[in-house]
Amino acid sequence: MLEESIAELWGRRAEVRAGDPDAASVVDEAIGLLDSGEARVAELDVSSDEVVVHEWLKQAILLLFQLRSVETTEVGPFEYADKLPLKHGYEALGVRVVPGGSARWGSFVGRGAVLMPSYVNIGARVGAETMIDTWATVGSCAQIGERVHLSGGVGIGGVLEPPNAVPVVIGDDVLVGSRSMVTQGARVGTGSVLGEGTILNPSIPVVDATTGEEISRGVVPPWCVAVGAYRRRELPGGEFFLPCVLVLRRLAEGERHDKATINEVLRSHGVSA
Repeated sequence: MLEESIAELWGRRAEVRAGDPDAASVVDEAIGLLDSGEARVAELDVSSDEVVVHEWLKQAILLLFQLRSVETTEVGPFEYADKLPLKHGYEALGVRVVPGGSARWGSFVGRGAVLMPSYVNIGARVGAETMIDTWATVGSCAQIGERVHLSGGVGIGGVLEPPNAVPVVIGDDVLVGSRSMVTQGARVGTGSVLGEGTILNPSIPVVDATTGEEISRGVVPPWCVAVGAYRRRELPGGEFFLPCVLVLRRLAEGERHDKATINEVLRSHGVSA
């Protein structure tokens, strides 16, 4: 079984050397599953609302870097020096990639997705009909749902080590506003909207604007309109304003993102998507 073979290699990883053909064959098979979308590093368990990490696939990625050496690749006028090739065959995959957009082998990009000049790292998964806009980045192992729009300059953080570390998970039908940063295993639920410049990580409180109650840390619930904000805090050194994410409005489940309506909600609070 492939998972057991990866576990065996991982157990003796100190002995694994670049160029080992047997080890490379096993690891390449695992990475091929990620590349084709037949396997994924992590997924949301709906019953428990917890992210399940398939550690053996992360171990395979780490072993891949150990087994490969840096090679030079020329693509048109560009030259790359890396241990991994770029993803290819986009026409057959039904994916549109604008010049300047790239994804590493071992990432999955679903049919109908669009990559503007952007970057998708190994282990990441980009769902069908998702737009990765200009200068947006999808870090290693991040899980991006279907029909998502990552606006210009959005940074989705990546994580490889330790293998059990939870990656960023973005649900289906999410809109992430320009220059927002979602990192360190934070989550955005299905159907939600993040306003421009929102910072979300597991230490950031998510607060209900109506009640003032803290909903979570680093998790925006499904079907919300949320923005970056600050809360006043008295500390021994004085008064400070610490970041939070403010849920301005709850959307009906399945409610489509009407751009005009969303912008009206956000503008009424001095922000935009």
